[in-house]
Amino acid sequence: MIRPETRLATHEVLNQPDPPAVPCDPWADDPVLRDHLAAEGGDPGPPAALGAAIARRDAWRLGEAARRHGPALRAFDRGGRRLDEVEFHPAYHALMEMGLTAGYAARPWTGGAGGHAAHAAMVYLLSQAEPGVCCPMTMTYAAVPALRADAELEALWRPRLAAAAYDPRLAPVGDKTAATMGMAMTEKGGGSDLRGTTTRAEPADGAWRLTGHKWFCSAPMSDGFLTLAQAPGGLSCFVVPRWLPDGGRNAVRLVRLKDKCGNRANASAEIEYEGALAHRLGPEGEGVRTILEMVHHTRLDTAMAPAGLMRAALREALWWCEGRTAFQRRLIDQPLMRATLADLALDWEGALALGLRVAGAFDRGERAFARIGVALAKFLANKRAVPVIGEAMEALGGMGYVEDTPLPMLYREAPLNGIWEGSGSVIALDIRRTLGREPAARAALEEEWDAARGTSRTYDAALRDLRARWPGVPEEAEARAFAERAALLLVASVLLRRAPAAVGEGYAAARLGEGRALVAGAGPAPETEAILGRLGAR
Repeated sequence: MIRPETRLATHEVLNQPDPPAVPCDPWADDPVLRDHLAAEGGDPGPPAALGAAIARRDAWRLGEAARRHGPALRAFDRGGRRLDEVEFHPAYHALMEMGLTAGYAARPWTGGAGGHAAHAAMVYLLSQAEPGVCCPMTMTYAAVPALRADAELEALWRPRLAAAAYDPRLAPVGDKTAATMGMAMTEKGGGSDLRGTTTRAEPADGAWRLTGHKWFCSAPMSDGFLTLAQAPGGLSCFVVPRWLPDGGRNAVRLVRLKDKCGNRANASAEIEYEGALAHRLGPEGEGVRTILEMVHHTRLDTAMAPAGLMRAALREALWWCEGRTAFQRRLIDQPLMRATLADLALDWEGALALGLRVAGAFDRGERAFARIGVALAKFLANKRAVPVIGEAMEALGGMGYVEDTPLPMLYREAPLNGIWEGSGSVIALDIRRTLGREPAARAALEEEWDAARGTSRTYDAALRDLRARWPGVPEEAEARAFAERAALLLVASVLLRRAPAAVGEGYAAARLGEGRALVAGAGPAPETEAILGRLGAR
């Protein structure tokens, strides 16, 4: 490799860390991921293969190209005929192929143990390189269980959604080897309150025709969409194919692409159904219940992605701190920097450990715990991702704010998973509702908390305090307070049982103890050597 010049006409380049010689393999470089995946019985094969592909094909470079040359709407051809298509850079398609052929969407549905945990690990890995392409793959993964509501639709769609392949051709689903599935629920008049859905569904020739506007449609070039519409019997769920069986274009009109804060490689659109062909999925009037099966699985990914974003940000901060000096010492050797990075690393490992614990519950059919656990994991991981990534950016100083580094991209990406599939308050209220309506979910949560009793005095005291304050369902105004405390206890329980003592006890002290602080590095001092060693510090 020919090295860049360091002796320039006006100065010599000094005190700038050398870039890595080869792209990182985020699987081989992460023993913490491998440990927690093994603890859940996850299949290591697919994530190991994906990690190797990310390094071999330099997914970071592909991600940069896919964002720089983002999706473009082609509403019409040169003659004025409707296309309603989105064009993507070849790098986007390369990343989609990389993830889907590794089994990102397929592995949980193709038999064998540990599939959901393996899938969760792949979400974590690919989010570190290019988070935008995860959206269409996540929805494809999550649509499979929702299709159980109709045997005929399942027979058509499931083999293609669960194929470890990528087929971007514009063709009817029956003619394809693999397919993707998107979602269109949100309308202008309401976000999470789906009762106000105004899109209409009318029976027509053994199928249905949909008419209406959707304010957000994720991944509008998917082969089909799960969507909600008002049928005569009430709000119902439908599968809307993108292409008709005769090779024609369904009446799904792309109004415009959203100009988003982040997630630039992925297209999100406003769409209109102009009498679009649709097939009802599940009983008429039970649309929310039907589509929630998809939402339940997408929430797993919205809990795992922030762990990947935090990992990528902390890797960048660690690389900088190990390669740069200030006041005659490496940044990483300065006590305050070490304490700050170690504190941030607790949030990263906590999010990773709990996300995989929930994925393991999906694998083992622990439905009650999966139901409450995935909501708590999503709530906390996303509330921590923004400040953790912001602190990692700050560790680089001014360079962290420059697009030459991945930190600005990661920072823009950080809020997304906290908004998608239920913002913080929606999730907190959902947790409250679940505990009130499903006694098995509360029992499963209590059991998980109790599993760590006796391992830490701080943890035991915090658990007693929560039970004393909320012996039953919290009041609505306290839903966020309960969600935060319950999730912190859940993370601590997993870490105390599965991570080294420095991590588990350090997390309990820093997040549950009396000295807990809002600012990283301002709380109880953790055992920095052991924690930073988990992060990969040298």
